[in-house]
Amino acid sequence: LEFWYLMFLIVVAGRLKNAAIAVAAISICTNLSGWEFMIFLGFNAAISVRISNELGAGRPRAAKFSILVVVMFAALVGIAFMILILALKNVYALPFTNNPEVVAVVSDLAIIFSFTLLLNSVQPVLTGVAVGAGWQWLIAYVNVGCYYIVGLPLGYVLGSYLDMGVKGVWIGMVSGVVLQTLILTGITLGTDWNKEALMAKSRIDQWGGSIVPQIQNSVKP
Repeated sequence: LEFWYLMFLIVVAGRLKNAAIAVAAISICTNLSGWEFMIFLGFNAAISVRISNELGAGRPRAAKFSILVVVMFAALVGIAFMILILALKNVYALPFTNNPEVVAVVSDLAIIFSFTLLLNSVQPVLTGVAVGAGWQWLIAYVNVGCYYIVGLPLGYVLGSYLDMGVKGVWIGMVSGVVLQTLILTGITLGTDWNKEALMAKSRIDQWGGSIVPQIQNSVKP
């Protein structure tokens, strides 16, 4: 859903005035955002596995500590990317284009884009927490609502009807991601992890089956 969201941004940009410049600028930002996102996709997988393991083992405190550590580390990496973009705001588009108009538009997006990179560091971690806890259905609803009901329509209105151009499209997109991150943060903070551990144990007891005798005999008391 995230990648299709970014692809739809390019479609929206193609309907703006001076569409060639708008599409080029959006494409550069989405490419850079996608590259950075690959790093935090690894964080997503790691925290998802860790949370499911800790809850299944009946260690809710360890699960909460894991969330804190990974979110803080991911945020620090995101801040580093944010600072890098701000420091290179006038030149970070040059590896992609030498068109001065495109470079100027991308440079004008630097502040908003750098904030996007910070969000991209935390949001995948929170998504991984939700997946590890077994809330896949919740993530699907949150993503669809924030991206396609809030982000894209808002970006289209800001970019086309309020004549904010590329910046309006990107602000709309970021608004959807901000809403998504806030919802996931609220869910994570409001979760009773002791209850989640008990529910995980119940699912293991119901669906896990019995221990294979050979393995059971090899386990030391």
